[in-house]
Amino acid sequence: MKIDIRVGQGYDVHPFADHRKLILAGVEIPYERGLAGHSDADVLYHALCDALLGAVGQGDIGQHFPDTDAQYKNADSALFVAQTVKLLKTLGWEIGNIDCTIMAQEPKIAPYVPHMKKNMAALLLVSEQDVNIKATTTERLGFIGRKEGIAAEAVALVIRNR
Repeated sequence: MKIDIRVGQGYDVHPFADHRKLILAGVEIPYERGLAGHSDADVLYHALCDALLGAVGQGDIGQHFPDTDAQYKNADSALFVAQTVKLLKTLGWEIGNIDCTIMAQEPKIAPYVPHMKKNMAALLLVSEQDVNIKATTTERLGFIGRKEGIAAEAVALVIRNR
């Protein structure tokens, strides 16, 4: 039996917007602004989808859930993750582990990480030990440092037995 192991990387960024909720990994974080986007703009879930899709050679989130499609207007990005996981399972892939980084000058993310991990693990059908989420600032440099938005990066390891 041959074992396939692949790695995918995802990155996403959204600017802040007034009159929106700030949602990261399905967790609403109290903050004066949310993120602009066609869906709920959950930058972490978007990066995660890209990492998973990239690992299995299935394009990116924009191909599967285009922002030109009205059905995704204000959509909960957990839907994107759940459908991506379903696609991976259909193709015979299992998720090994996920490592994510949120880049935000504000707000502080650390208090929300345990809840984010729980949400992500449930959607990915893996143990919380298989999910890592960390946060960093950019030391006040660039658009993140100027508090103009938030970025996220995700790396996914996937495994398939043949």
